[in-house]
Amino acid sequence: MDQPADGGRVPTASGAGRLLVAVYGVFALAATSRAGVQLATRFHEAPVAYLLSAVSAVVYVVATVALARRGPGARRLAWAAVTTELVGVLVVGTLSVVAAGDFPRATVWSGYGEGYGFVPLVLPFVGLWWLRRTAR
Repeated sequence: MDQPADGGRVPTASGAGRLLVAVYGVFALAATSRAGVQLATRFHEAPVAYLLSAVSAVVYVVATVALARRGPGARRLAWAAVTTELVGVLVVGTLSVVAAGDFPRATVWSGYGEGYGFVPLVLPFVGLWWLRRTAR
């Protein structure tokens, strides 16, 4: 088992955390690719939705890097990124259901991530649980 680091804390990228970092990495790549294509080719169709895709991409990239790194600064950044992700998926998911007309095109977080098998809804809960679990 990994040696505790960061004042008795287990590194977030150790053990099962490696899988979590990998999933975040896949979502960072997917969201960045999706946002890049949307912004470059169809921005005029749904600027708000496509900018929200770009925001989600940034959040996933920051979360991936922060979860993969060691140290208290990385841990604080991971908490902030994963919490932002949770708020984002809940707010955008709710707005995309309640005010569907305002979201003519899907984002990563639309419908609580239904286009990605609802993984964007579950992932921040797993991330926050892992950060809490490894803080001991």
